[in-house]
Amino acid sequence: MNIETINKSIQSQKEALLNHSLYKKVQSIEDLLIFLENHVYAVWDFMSLLKALQSKLTCTTTPWFATENPETRYLINEIVLAEESDLTLDGKRQSHYEMYIEAMGFCGANTKGISSFLIEVESLRNIFVAIKKSDLHPNIKAFLDFTFRVIEEGKTHEIAAAFTFGREDLIPSMFTKILMSFQANFPETNLSKLIYYFERHIELDADEHGPMAMQMITELCGNDAVKWKEVEEISILALEKRIGLWNAIEESIEMNTTLV
Repeated sequence: MNIETINKSIQSQKEALLNHSLYKKVQSIEDLLIFLENHVYAVWDFMSLLKALQSKLTCTTTPWFATENPETRYLINEIVLAEESDLTLDGKRQSHYEMYIEAMGFCGANTKGISSFLIEVESLRNIFVAIKKSDLHPNIKAFLDFTFRVIEEGKTHEIAAAFTFGREDLIPSMFTKILMSFQANFPETNLSKLIYYFERHIELDADEHGPMAMQMITELCGNDAVKWKEVEEISILALEKRIGLWNAIEESIEMNTTLV
């Protein structure tokens, strides 16, 4: 098994995401705000996947020791550098999560939901209890729970699978569709920071992070058939959880339209 066979295995889930009816439902500023206020949880938990990989593939404790594979060490550190401290539209250094939050505020989205959730996470010191206690849509809860189960229970190549096939490999095509929809539907609205965020992701993930993440999977699995099978299973689950997230956002938009 290799990257090519994994891609074939997950093709139906990828097509379901790329052809999801959600994209066509984002037709007003209100729809856009609902999208942002729900999608932000995926932007946030992505950073935990990334840092879990960094802690496993590099040395983040003292005393320092060189980790086994310098290649994967380099790959993950390169991705962390951009995701955790990229340049913003106005030349500041921010994580992509902070850029997203700022873009949300800039176009009128409510960030109180995610802020309250993170305060609860910090207070409870147990992510699973915080997810369960929250009033998030069940699909968003399932999405978050899956991410942190993989982080807590998964092997390094399984965390890398959720990161690569569930996130990095998918983001360029998915965000391109969303961005095209935004530009078509809101030509009079200033979405500069939001568009910059999406374009930055497209640029980084398509040209740099996506290929790097694929290389990382190959390095981690080598010729181990069991590892490749586990990568396949986690990748399919990760994409199914993402489909569930998209279903939840679409449902929220439809409910709001009905109420109006």
